Amino acid sequence: MPDYKVFPLPDTAEGLVDAEILTWHIKPGDEVTVNQIIVEIETAKAAVELPCPWAGVVTELHAQPGETVNVGSPIVTIDVDPGGTAAPAAAPEAAGDQNGQAMLVGYGPKAATTKRRARKGSPAAPAVPAVPAAAPAAVVAPPVPEVPTVPDTPAELLALVPLAKPPVRKLAKDLGVDLRALTGSGEGGVITRADVENAATPAAAPAPVAAGARERRVPVKGVRKMTAQAMVGSAFSAPHVTEFLTVDVTPMMELRAKLKSHPEFRDVKVTPLAFAAKAVCLAARRTPDVNALWAGEEIVYKDYVHLGIAAATPRGLVVPKIRDADGMSLRELAQALEELTTTARAGKTTPADMLNGTFTITNVGVFGVDTGTPIINPGESAILALGAIRDMPWVVNGELAVRKVCQLALSFDHRVIDGQQGSQFLADVGAIMSDPAMAITY
Repeated sequence: MPDYKVFPLPDTAEGLVDAEILTWHIKPGDEVTVNQIIVEIETAKAAVELPCPWAGVVTELHAQPGETVNVGSPIVTIDVDPGGTAAPAAAPEAAGDQNGQAMLVGYGPKAATTKRRARKGSPAAPAVPAVPAAAPAAVVAPPVPEVPTVPDTPAELLALVPLAKPPVRKLAKDLGVDLRALTGSGEGGVITRADVENAATPAAAPAPVAAGARERRVPVKGVRKMTAQAMVGSAFSAPHVTEFLTVDVTPMMELRAKLKSHPEFRDVKVTPLAFAAKAVCLAARRTPDVNALWAGEEIVYKDYVHLGIAAATPRGLVVPKIRDADGMSLRELAQALEELTTTARAGKTTPADMLNGTFTITNVGVFGVDTGTPIINPGESAILALGAIRDMPWVVNGELAVRKVCQLALSFDHRVIDGQQGSQFLADVGAIMSDPAMAITY
């Protein structure tokens, strides 16, 4: 017999409350297999793909793209026994079905037939009458509650669940149109996009257009909401100090050009960010305060660098980490950065990849920006902003020359890092970037 299982939205990250449905990779009627990716959701931390826990046939999607669903709420129903037939109504002593859904107990089932909507291409299963339960002679049974019957006709079904495809449902939600109030013009009474648009037309604002009609309001949720909360929390809990340093990185850029023809670097894209990452790891050895954490009654010093790289994605800012970056060579850092940014821009960064960082670099230079005052990531004590590298006039050996110049900005938590330590660290990073040969002295 058919065996229907409901898949609830799981907690993909510790403490997850809800998530937005981004894309369904299945539709009702599709056959699915175990571990097949069926839906992509956006949590407060990242976009996550969910695999199917069972094999079977999809019978219903409970949420449409763009909808926010609470953890534990059903998102899809799957028939794991699609070759079965309808079964008799549940016996009165059953306390619940296999999905944990409560059933009425103690009253005895209503003397009626139970019907299941026939699947396309399959003959409808015959209705099986339920057997009434006998009430004890000495006990007066409480009144039987009214149990709604399953709709039989297309008109009843349409009144209960308006027939419309997911994109049309989303359009109706965006335009504030009640699908139950519409009569579908499509085949079989299906509500079309044109039906929704026509219903929304009379509600359009009359001329002259109000100022609000030229505004667009987007709910704050997902990655954007989490980023906002984290940044506000950091800005108002940690006393920020920002220092700036302008450096001549001409030698670094010359070394980068040489490495392009080096056998070990021909297949690796070595960017200025890779040099900055290496400089941060080396400088942190001399100033471990920048890699420490304020923990109330104590300061936690960490003997490893989990380097966060701020990455702009279509869904907002994410900061994935390079684990144990301090133990990597320049080539390894360059490879890790390339993989990290590719994954982030594709929206595939997992929540686990963004946890437990110790220091962050934000590369504002890729946007043509010279510098900024970055906000420290929660759980860390410092962040470095890497500005654009530009040709600028620079004094070299007493003479004016055109050099490759870059501006650095370091924001740090003044509870952990004093001005001396912050200045020393920034000077060390600048020294390595202005003359990579200095790295052998660290």
